[in-house]
Amino acid sequence: MQRWFEAWRRFRRERAGARAFRALPRARRRIVFYTEGPGYWSHFEPVFRSLRDDYGEQVLYVTSAENDPLLVSPPPGLVPFYIGSGTVRTLFFAGLDADVVLMTMPDLQTYHIKRSPHGVHYVYLHHSLVSTHMVYRPAAFDHFDSMLCAGPHHVAETRVREKLQGLPAKTLVEHGYGRLDAILARGRAGPPARAADAPPEVLVAPSWGDQGLIEQHGDRVMEPLLAAGFRVTLRPHPRTRQFHGRVLDAIAARHAQHDNFRLDEDISGHDSLLAADLMVSDWSGAALEFAFGLERPVLFVDVPRKVQNPDYAALGIEPLEAQIRETLGEIVSADDLATLGRRAQALLAQAPEWQARIREARCQHVFNPGASGRVAADYLVSLTRGTPDSG
Repeated sequence: MQRWFEAWRRFRRERAGARAFRALPRARRRIVFYTEGPGYWSHFEPVFRSLRDDYGEQVLYVTSAENDPLLVSPPPGLVPFYIGSGTVRTLFFAGLDADVVLMTMPDLQTYHIKRSPHGVHYVYLHHSLVSTHMVYRPAAFDHFDSMLCAGPHHVAETRVREKLQGLPAKTLVEHGYGRLDAILARGRAGPPARAADAPPEVLVAPSWGDQGLIEQHGDRVMEPLLAAGFRVTLRPHPRTRQFHGRVLDAIAARHAQHDNFRLDEDISGHDSLLAADLMVSDWSGAALEFAFGLERPVLFVDVPRKVQNPDYAALGIEPLEAQIRETLGEIVSADDLATLGRRAQALLAQAPEWQARIREARCQHVFNPGASGRVAADYLVSLTRGTPDSG
């Protein structure tokens, strides 16, 4: 009975949020951000700040997360609405009447979230630097009108797919990557100050999935790093907690008394990222954020590729996250995890050499480092004022 009352309470709140949105005058429904949860705000924030500060635009923020802190304390210029992730959300999108919707959720039109019949312009905001055609489903981006591309790889991949599938050409904006901009801004000062005798820090930040680094190898990653004297922070993907939480709990319990181990499940924060001298990852986009943002190297454990599109090779383009690994660090076989401590020490000893290589790669692979928010805001405002840029 308690669960029924809780579901009813939540449904009423979702319905109230949708009604409050529809009650707004149509003229105020110019720019809408939709998010599945608060973990994506770091991608939206630079765009929002430029819209507000440079253009005086008000943004309507629609969230599926009941615990989203922006529902309680939104910044000036942001008006939040909670619609949940069930029936209310489905109906909300089916009847949405607004100028522009910016979203980080792919697969528009494929599942429950459909395009509105009211002429809404749908813009996709990338929440990862990885390529579009291997870790996403085949049609993940086909039904968007525009895409804010993080780098030249997103442009090339999208154009090839459009040609192969006979799709209409989207507007592709040479945008950049807002989360990277934030890391760049905070990382210029280098790692936070620490005691002279403090150990170097390693951040283990893999992707998720049945073949993922933590799901498959768990403590075999932590042990050699701790044994080598590193302070180790494990920052798992939220979906690892969702689908393989017992693995995380076992690792945390095993090292609960170890002074040099920490479990950090705040994926939206930057503290553990900024503190790390080196990252250990697999196919995670976080590895690209770390390397490009802080100019520090990565050890990539060579677990099987994370593939959601089995036909990704048809594009004839190697995904960025595969082609760039040896530019940003070194690759370690999953059979050689016992060497992680030694390999990490050797990589750190060469950190200055990696810094120059990584900086050059960032210039090659990312648009507008440090300035993406204004680029996105310029484009979104052009849509609301009837003069869209072309891409």
